[in-house]
Amino acid sequence: MLVYFFRRLLSTLPVLLVVSILVFMVMRWTPGDPAAVIAGDGATSEDIARIHAELGLDGPIISQFLHWSGQVLQGNFGHSLFYQRSVGSLIMDRLEPTLMLAGLTIVLATLIAVPLGTWAAYRRGRWVDQIVMAMSILSFSVPVFVVGYLLIYALSMNFQWFPVQGYQPLANGVFGSLKSLILPALALSSAYVALLARMTRASVLDVLGEDYVRTARAKGLPTLRIVIHHALRNAAVPIVTVIGLGIASLLSGVVITESVFNLPGIGRLTIDAILARDYPTVQAIILASSFVYVLINLAVDLAYTLFDPRIRY
Repeated sequence: MLVYFFRRLLSTLPVLLVVSILVFMVMRWTPGDPAAVIAGDGATSEDIARIHAELGLDGPIISQFLHWSGQVLQGNFGHSLFYQRSVGSLIMDRLEPTLMLAGLTIVLATLIAVPLGTWAAYRRGRWVDQIVMAMSILSFSVPVFVVGYLLIYALSMNFQWFPVQGYQPLANGVFGSLKSLILPALALSSAYVALLARMTRASVLDVLGEDYVRTARAKGLPTLRIVIHHALRNAAVPIVTVIGLGIASLLSGVVITESVFNLPGIGRLTIDAILARDYPTVQAIILASSFVYVLINLAVDLAYTLFDPRIRY
């Protein structure tokens, strides 16, 4: 198990290297000059050149990349050009809303989608199955921002059950923090619930036709035990895959959701940094997101070994 873990961990290093190169080069090829943004509309060419020199943007691209990557390896992501503060501290300040939103979304989506998909598979062809499939298609077809605005109109403006926008930090109370994230989490999980429910249904259907399930039924085992212990457990590998991919996809989904609900998280920070051509901040966010994506895929691979030990070898 340890050998498998370290082998998979080492295979992620080339991925991170390629991602860091691509992130650095794409940001340099993006139209716009951060020095001109910092200098303002009335700046002269001399002012812009001076800011280039101060930011280290006047040297060769290779030298800039080597300097930046060396600083990153030391845990220094640089200084924000727009916010005029350390990028690391800036990201840490915005991390809580994003982590809370992502965690609540995963929990809600899993608790809703897996039972629905399993129930639909067990009741294949009946009204429950048809309703679940219809709702899945509808949820997957509607964009996240549309779902967000509909939830705001229905549950915030009409019934006033939840705040329209904003985030309450955990330090001010867990209940208030969760209440401010319910609507964003429901909006963000809409498409994810549809995908996970369909995958759960398909996986459980395949397992329900296996010989060991028919044997369990012939032995007179309770239906709930057959579905959970035999069917759902043996269908877990593709379900875990979708859950892992869903967690990774949240990295892009939070950008839209945080903008709709005005959450001060990493998504809003990413948009603001891109508009301001804040190279260090954008590079750090994308690199950190890529690292999290790789770790999630590694965790999913390790989870496979828990359900199917043959994968280790």
